[in-house]
Amino acid sequence: MVAQTFTVDLNKPLVFQVGHLGESYQDWVHRPIVRKEGPRFFESDFWESLTRTVWWAIPTIWLPVVCWCISMSVRMGHAFPQIALMVAFGIFAWTLVEYVLHRFLFHIETKSYWGNTVHYLLHGCHHKHPMDSLRLVFPPAAAAILCIPFWHLVKLFATPSTTPAVFGGGLLGYVMYDVTHYYLHHGQPSNQVPKNLKKYHLNHHFRIQNKGFGITSAFWDIVFGTLPQSKAT
Repeated sequence: MVAQTFTVDLNKPLVFQVGHLGESYQDWVHRPIVRKEGPRFFESDFWESLTRTVWWAIPTIWLPVVCWCISMSVRMGHAFPQIALMVAFGIFAWTLVEYVLHRFLFHIETKSYWGNTVHYLLHGCHHKHPMDSLRLVFPPAAAAILCIPFWHLVKLFATPSTTPAVFGGGLLGYVMYDVTHYYLHHGQPSNQVPKNLKKYHLNHHFRIQNKGFGITSAFWDIVFGTLPQSKAT
């Protein structure tokens, strides 16, 4: 784990080490260590606890919020077919957000100290330790903060009565994304569709890391030309 004159000590908290890798960070972070035990991020137990999330916390916390948002649009007079359309649109919009974030933010190339540090926290840790089961879903505290700008983004193109259902659909899409992501790493699918999706995602981790950015589907990879040549791992 040597980069120029700096050596990353995997037995010590990593977050404030990785920045020192400089230009070598990109090579280091894309050489995965495949084991279920994740590394320690921070010395502080409090900050460390905020980086670890069990997968079932995501549906437990966010599905009631989804239902509440949808119920707001129902109370404003929208019928079931309209609600279903709004929720479906929100889910579809989320798939684009999922792709854009993964491709342009999570895979941004960094080399500065703080650039490497922030990237490692956002996504680099997942590529370095892809089987870390407690860092496969987004921490709820961070997700709650991000909900605010996304709510206001939906308000820009939706009416006051449709905004809650569209936002709820987007949030439901996020829940589906996070649960699916966990399953693709730790589940053992028996049906062909999830089997292919698992191969597709593991291909992104272990073979062609600059393509295959879709998690719940390959749709936007096809649209934007980032579909890998082969889905085989």
